[in-house]
Amino acid sequence: MKIIYLFLTLFLVSPFFSTSQTGETTPIKLDKISDNLYQIFGGRGANGGMYIGDNEVLIIDSKMDKTSVDGIYEAVKKITNKPISILVNTHSDGDHINGNQYFPESVTIIGHENCRKEFLLPQRDGSASIWQSSEMLRFVPKVTFNDKMRIHLGSKTIELYYFGVGHTTGDIVLYFPDEKTAFIGDQVFFGRPQLIHSYKGGNSFEHVKTTQKMLAAVNAEKFCSGHAEIKFRMDMENHIKEITAFQQKIKTMVNSGKTMEETKSAFEQNEARLVESVYNEIKAMKQ
Repeated sequence: MKIIYLFLTLFLVSPFFSTSQTGETTPIKLDKISDNLYQIFGGRGANGGMYIGDNEVLIIDSKMDKTSVDGIYEAVKKITNKPISILVNTHSDGDHINGNQYFPESVTIIGHENCRKEFLLPQRDGSASIWQSSEMLRFVPKVTFNDKMRIHLGSKTIELYYFGVGHTTGDIVLYFPDEKTAFIGDQVFFGRPQLIHSYKGGNSFEHVKTTQKMLAAVNAEKFCSGHAEIKFRMDMENHIKEITAFQQKIKTMVNSGKTMEETKSAFEQNEARLVESVYNEIKAMKQ
């Protein structure tokens, strides 16, 4: 795979990206999937993507800061002189959207309707969303959709889908038919427990249904997520099996009268947050 490196020097302040032994962020790199499609790694924030159309470039997710966005622009320029005209947010988490404000206002920002609503929700501490100010509202998705959308970049077509609630209520999938590749944001986590944002309406049981719908609807062979290397259909199917077994174990414990803390003690420490989400969902279903 052709890899293009651009070194960034921002100090580590987030668990969502890796750092060198000196404390610097990893370099921005573009992992080539095809002549038109690349996955973006490095910088500060989640993995993203880049697609080169006939006359313009589309970016998937914006990372977290100006340094990372500048790095994306510099990396793109090493491959094409075509302008970045579209930014798609896969969902509303900060490590995917905080860089929005560093893109020119001429760039059209697209997301799901629920994603836009989540931008404007109060923060977990109850304070107002930073995106509600007139200065920041300019960088909230201006174009939204509900179920399906197509973006035509000259002769190139990208399919955007919403399959339902999962990690949040506004997660979307971008499917590139020519490459048989799907960009899925945080819809599925690999190598770590699935993250469900209950405070944004996320739900682990709906997540399973949504992921199954995705696999049935798109003929993807490769899956690019926010926090892992490129995965394949078998990895997606294994994820469904694993989280379903996880849910069943918790359901058995709830049915036997176990408390939240007793249930957590039966799992690894890093699984506590997912245990809490699933436990509360099961209790709510019983009411």
